[in-house]
Amino acid sequence: MSPPVVHSLREQIREHILEGIVSGRWQPGERIVERRIAAELLVSQTPVREALRELESLRLIESVPNKGVRVRDLTAADLKESYPVRAGLEAVAAELSADTLAEDASALEREVTALRTADLAHDSEAQARHTVAFHREIVQASGNSVLLHTWESLGIEVWTALSIRWLSPEPRPHAEDHAAIVRAFRERDPGIGELLKRHVLSCAPQI
Repeated sequence: MSPPVVHSLREQIREHILEGIVSGRWQPGERIVERRIAAELLVSQTPVREALRELESLRLIESVPNKGVRVRDLTAADLKESYPVRAGLEAVAAELSADTLAEDASALEREVTALRTADLAHDSEAQARHTVAFHREIVQASGNSVLLHTWESLGIEVWTALSIRWLSPEPRPHAEDHAAIVRAFRERDPGIGELLKRHVLSCAPQI
């Protein structure tokens, strides 16, 4: 059994703020007050400031002179920008991980099973979580730490959650698309990189 994941205080605060943005607690244009979050979570303002700086690097919030930190008014175009970059990274990851995942795709299959459950329940939160986990397994299987770090720096969880929750008013299934990718790995499809690239691009918000 793998050891439990221990998140730093900064990461916990970041997730708290992120959930507030995604859930609508903080609306686009609304100010996020550092000291209020610190008081709410019973922490100092330093890790809150660090978490806000990280979210600003992901372009979710912005610092406005003399007005503080505010939630960005994100558009479909903002959400779409990272997808071509992500698609290129995942195409490389698929090619590097092809042999490994052809031998053992059980980690991917677990996520597909979870996605089927999420699809049936119309659970967008679970869909986002297991979609990201599926793609992370492919990138991790590449064995390339630089590729993994670059992929994670795009804030995949954030943009996937926002794309699914904000821009998909009608729930749609996700499991079968991912099951097709698993089959391609198992069958050693020589076009697996291009297949994954097309898949990622197809998930980008339509504008």
